[in-house]
Amino acid sequence: MSPVRPMFSIIIPLEYHRGQWEQSWLGWVSQTADKSLYEIILVVPPDFTAREELKALAGDETRIEYTGLGHDIGLCAFGATKARGNYLFFTESHCRPEPDVIALCIRAIDAHPDWAGFSCRSVPICHNRLSVAEAAMYQADIEFGMTQHPWRKVLDQCFVTRRDVYWECGGLREEFGHFAEWLLAAAYHARGHYIGYLEEARFHHHYIGELGELKKFTLDFVQGEVRYLGEDLRDPGSELLEIPFEWSNRSERDAALARNALIALVRYSLAGRGWRRPDEKLRALRRWAAPALLGDLPARASARLAASCARGVLAFLAFAGSSKAVARWMRRYIAALIRLQRLDCIHRLRRDDGLVAGSLGEHVRAQAGFHAIEALAGHTFRWSEPQAAVRIKGSPGRNTVRIQSPALRAPLERIGAYFYLDGARVDPAAIAIGPGSYALNLDLPASGTATLAWICPVFRGVDDARYLGLSVVSIDLEQERGWSDAGPSLAVVAAN
Repeated sequence: MSPVRPMFSIIIPLEYHRGQWEQSWLGWVSQTADKSLYEIILVVPPDFTAREELKALAGDETRIEYTGLGHDIGLCAFGATKARGNYLFFTESHCRPEPDVIALCIRAIDAHPDWAGFSCRSVPICHNRLSVAEAAMYQADIEFGMTQHPWRKVLDQCFVTRRDVYWECGGLREEFGHFAEWLLAAAYHARGHYIGYLEEARFHHHYIGELGELKKFTLDFVQGEVRYLGEDLRDPGSELLEIPFEWSNRSERDAALARNALIALVRYSLAGRGWRRPDEKLRALRRWAAPALLGDLPARASARLAASCARGVLAFLAFAGSSKAVARWMRRYIAALIRLQRLDCIHRLRRDDGLVAGSLGEHVRAQAGFHAIEALAGHTFRWSEPQAAVRIKGSPGRNTVRIQSPALRAPLERIGAYFYLDGARVDPAAIAIGPGSYALNLDLPASGTATLAWICPVFRGVDDARYLGLSVVSIDLEQERGWSDAGPSLAVVAAN
């Protein structure tokens, strides 16, 4: 006969324990609730050094699960697969629960049957000036999430959830680090599951107050965020995520795209094409020359300098400044650090060809020279600048590239757009212009990846300060039948 399933499975990853794991464990075995109501699962990573002490202290009162995983989100996810409880209780090994936590959770579950899960209250433990500033910063963010934000309510310090809903929403995903908490919270909200806040159930959270650890934690979150955006997964709830500026603006610093836009500009000018005003040509040259030559280097260098300066000021103030000054510069340092880490992560993704464009179609890998999405005359589209470039990926060989472009400024045949593929002008005979689209017959290289750039006269809207080019709804690719990596098939050759 199988043992009775407990109500709660307390899952404690022993990564980042900050020397507090014994206090955490003692807090759990000192609960006022009957011990038959919950099981304690300690999930041990490979580098945990106090294994003998753990066995001696825990004894038969807890379950110890060993795994080769090294991240505490992965340890939590692994612990969930071993849990028997109807409710999963995720916490951290540097968090100590008050004795009545389980009793209060049972009461909350009875009182709020509509709650699929809930987070408890985090109470900071501080031991130096930096930890006080760190706690103030994170506690403000936690309080905002728990009481004001519409869905960001998963707090891994102390999160209780129905087991079935947790698995329905995909669970915690180690590959996205601590960003996985936001993904799980968004998934709950998107699927209509409500997460509550049990303020009276209190956990004491140990803040370490070390700049190196802060940097490590923010990098973990940012790497997960950028990795998720780079994979363009579009899970339920992904539409709720706020897209950071560094990500939405990522292709504007793509050196290869900028070079193609600049080449189009130079060849257009050398061919004697007219410019309405000389300053428009100079503006276009200034717009593309720097990113074509330097890519994202200026932005990353500036962000690195800002983060280094903020860290230096913060380190000094930790010894000689006021508490208010330390708190102010703590926020500045973390903001500068996150910007730097985002830019660095995006740079690595771009180098490894891991970026996606996301708004112009599945065949567009990157894009530069576009304004924000807008709607007009029944169309949802993006204005390009007078010069723009997109990296497209299709099948090697002959493809039809169709640019859906509603004629919002003039009939397309009157606009006078010139197209360039990998720097070479597209033969006008290979371009078919319809009422609302350009169809370009192009030969893509063996990799299937090429850069398409265009240039057209500047268009200025009424009361609009922007420099506009083409209105673009989408860019689609379709390989022509009979073509392959080696060229046209025998049937096509015979027909020709």
